[in-house]
Amino acid sequence: MTTSQAFSGTPAPGFAPATGLVMAAVLCQQLGAAVAVLVFPAAGPLGIVTLRLAFSAIILLAVARPRLHGHSPRAWRAAIGLGVTMAAMNSLFYEAIARLPLGTAVTIEVLGPLVLSVVASRRAKALLWAALAFIGVALLGQEGLADLDVAGVCFALGAAACWALFILCNARTGATFPRLGGLALGMAVGAVVSLPGAILTAGTALLEPTVLGLGLGVALLSTAVPYSCELMALRRLPAATFSVLTCTAPAVAALAGFAVLGQKFGYMDAIAVALVVAASIGAIRTASPINAPRARHITSERRETGSAEKVP
Repeated sequence: MTTSQAFSGTPAPGFAPATGLVMAAVLCQQLGAAVAVLVFPAAGPLGIVTLRLAFSAIILLAVARPRLHGHSPRAWRAAIGLGVTMAAMNSLFYEAIARLPLGTAVTIEVLGPLVLSVVASRRAKALLWAALAFIGVALLGQEGLADLDVAGVCFALGAAACWALFILCNARTGATFPRLGGLALGMAVGAVVSLPGAILTAGTALLEPTVLGLGLGVALLSTAVPYSCELMALRRLPAATFSVLTCTAPAVAALAGFAVLGQKFGYMDAIAVALVVAASIGAIRTASPINAPRARHITSERRETGSAEKVP
């Protein structure tokens, strides 16, 4: 895919299949989150975070095979910062979905990249999209935010802030490591950082074969499969189109919560999700193509050349 195709919005060959790949990635991520909720009684949110990060790190390290020598202190600081941010983001998000419906938690969480996109655009009308998103969040729950678990909302807001920070850290890491190397090392750091909390809350349950198998399943659904789909899709889709498609995550999360977890989803929740999705798409279209952040988990590789796209 050429640079002009990436920023002009001209579809590259395979546009339709690539769109399907992005939607498959979004669906896998939310199904992975739903499966994680099912495992919480056995290993707790922090235990599943560690298993997800550990298995994901093993997969990425095997694929990327990053060098451990020859990196500058700046590069290692970037990888460590990415890992710590990843551990915090996932821990806060899993604590949120342990207390909130999946669709609600994801809707709140996307405020992080949305606000970052608004700030990056530096355009006054982008504030309208931010306002629309916050109106949507205020409508969440049948009785509004007051009807939701306060701790869950706080965890989701913390995850939102970490998501925005993750985008910045991921861009910095992608600029200092070739291809997936920095992300793989960051994932390993995240697994190590999250391990003490997992041991304290889950203990030996982490070593049970059933829990390990489900943790591997969560890692595949939430990380390995989506990463693969997105990397293939980004070679055929304009970056802005990719961003717009990933904005459907709150709606897909709500459907996954309903189908897998039996979580209720009222008409006010549907309106709230629709407003946040519309605001996310509007913020991306308002921002310049280079400044529009993409997804929380995507590597900074955008084209087959492996060049890094810097996100502000």
